[in-house]
Amino acid sequence: MLNIHPVHAFRDNYIWVIHNRRSAAVVDPGDAQPVIAYLQHNHLQLNAILITHHHSDHTGGILELLHYCEAPVYGPATGSTAAITHSLRETDRVRLEALSLDLAVLEIPGHTLDHIAYYGGDPFDMVFCGDTLFACGCGRVFEGTPEQMYQSLQKLARLPDDTLIFCAHEYTLGNIMFARTVDPDNTRLTAFAAAAQQLRLQQLPTVPTKLELERAINPFLRCAVPAIAAQAQRQAGYPLNHPEAVFSMLRDWKNRF
Repeated sequence: MLNIHPVHAFRDNYIWVIHNRRSAAVVDPGDAQPVIAYLQHNHLQLNAILITHHHSDHTGGILELLHYCEAPVYGPATGSTAAITHSLRETDRVRLEALSLDLAVLEIPGHTLDHIAYYGGDPFDMVFCGDTLFACGCGRVFEGTPEQMYQSLQKLARLPDDTLIFCAHEYTLGNIMFARTVDPDNTRLTAFAAAAQQLRLQQLPTVPTKLELERAINPFLRCAVPAIAAQAQRQAGYPLNHPEAVFSMLRDWKNRF
């Protein structure tokens, strides 16, 4: 049985711990202490650390974790994280024998230039996408271009419908507020908003969500939908003639929302 558990860190980070009864891999450990506490409480051996990009809230706990337990560190080949022992590029694979888990590497620049995701289809479809795709939203474009971010989101959107989106932050309620401004007549979005609100009232995570749902409610995956494009164009005040331009406008609008 494979479990994926969100360890809370900082204000709204999720550090994902993938584990069976004995072994664990950790995704984006910005803080070591809550991870170590979870490993000790569940009597787990750390076997791997997976990094999606170089931001400190995703990497800041690596050295302390390695002091606690030596393990390989997988991460982007183009980044600046010195602790990485296994540099990864598009089409590389990460085989975690202790977990019987095989993950494909996807390069998804935009939020940062070095950003990668880890996709696996066994025992179920899952993607660890860091700060690129969120529930009902997407990450800010810090180092890349809006065009890169759009293409990265399209790459993720081509994964199977049942893919679970393991993103790195609890941003869902804020993302929903923006999405409902852009797409007010979306009934699936309205239903998801109610469900997400109930989860947060119980202090439960709103993620992972399924990719099929994201395609239906996430405005950043729906830039080719005429109603979304029309809203973005009204906000811009000038024609937006292709989905990349719609995305760029939506991302700028969200930055100011």
